[in-house]
Amino acid sequence: MSLLALQRDMRAWLVAADADAASRYGSAAAAGLLVYQNTYRAQLVACLEESFVQTRAWVGGEAFHHAVVAHIERVPPTSWTLDAYPRDFPATLAVLYPDDPEVAELAWIEYALGEAFVGPDSATLDVGALAYIDWDTAKLQFTPTLRLRALTTNAPAIWSALFAEEAPPAVQVLPKPGAILVWRRDQVSLFRAIDCTERDALLRATAGVAFPDLCAELVEVHGEHTGITRAGTMLGQWLADGLIVGVTILQR
Repeated sequence: MSLLALQRDMRAWLVAADADAASRYGSAAAAGLLVYQNTYRAQLVACLEESFVQTRAWVGGEAFHHAVVAHIERVPPTSWTLDAYPRDFPATLAVLYPDDPEVAELAWIEYALGEAFVGPDSATLDVGALAYIDWDTAKLQFTPTLRLRALTTNAPAIWSALFAEEAPPAVQVLPKPGAILVWRRDQVSLFRAIDCTERDALLRATAGVAFPDLCAELVEVHGEHTGITRAGTMLGQWLADGLIVGVTILQR
């Protein structure tokens, strides 16, 4: 048997407890294979428990363990690093808790905060440079740690209370679906709930739409006064949050 075949059989045994794969190692290897499988699963369980502390606190230890087992069965690792394994856990929770959307949203917040913390470094835009920027030809550059997700509940408030070891509020469905953004400033991961207007504007801006075009789109939707006011307010908030790391001046 080639090394590649042995590796494939080992993976089939670890991931799916494939009896045929195990049999090709011989009966003498049975006990050792069980040890390897237990260690493999224990590492994945520990990885998810460490990555989703507040989500576990919210659903309870037993329910969380069942979700972890279901995820391990559903989604085997695909990356060379165990750090990537938590990425798909929020999607599993969305399947397991279709009537409790705050569970998947809590898990996403936790995963995104962790990803932001280890994301690439970037310097925020120097405030002194703002006066020299021609905003009529500006295209914004955002921190590479910025992440966005749709939001339907008060999951951010729940997560904050759990993190502070306070009694969390009851689940509330938002009157209108919004979004949440996560990023890192200096050495701190942050998040902020936003409405659909800011979400759409951020999606357009991060996709490369120039700021004057973004203003024009807001004016078209909300009218001149409200659109321009909203564009200026969002720009000020993005600068204050440290989301903007640079500005590209487009040629006329």
